[in-house]
Amino acid sequence: MAAASVECGDFLQFQDTLQKMRQLDDKIIYMLNTSIPTESFRGQVNPISKCQELFEEVQNGHIQREKAINKCLVSTKEKVKQLKQQRETQGDDPILIKNLRKEQTTLRLLQSELGVEEIVRHRTMQVYYEKCRAYYKPPNLKL
Repeated sequence: MAAASVECGDFLQFQDTLQKMRQLDDKIIYMLNTSIPTESFRGQVNPISKCQELFEEVQNGHIQREKAINKCLVSTKEKVKQLKQQRETQGDDPILIKNLRKEQTTLRLLQSELGVEEIVRHRTMQVYYEKCRAYYKPPNLKL
């Protein structure tokens, strides 16, 4: 799912989209267990290529989610900026203030989503490293 197709207007829908995008991270242990062969099956499956493919898939997911979150952050920051400018020119319009508070809340939620993303990424990479370190060590892996 590309970052460009993420809807930023409805935060709950945005969270649902992120949740779908995080399915690989949620199932990383299962994916590793099915990708990395046991000693008896080691000759049938190449663990180096499996670990490398899985790493690239996970990294791609991380990049797409980060782009989506940042896209929505930029969009929401712009809305907040515009609403603040309108408030300065129009005064204390109750509807305008309500919309400004709503956008500010959305902005804080999006910023907290960046924190959640960092935790998910760290957890996934830690599990990945524990299982695949003997077969494939990706460049610049941050734990």
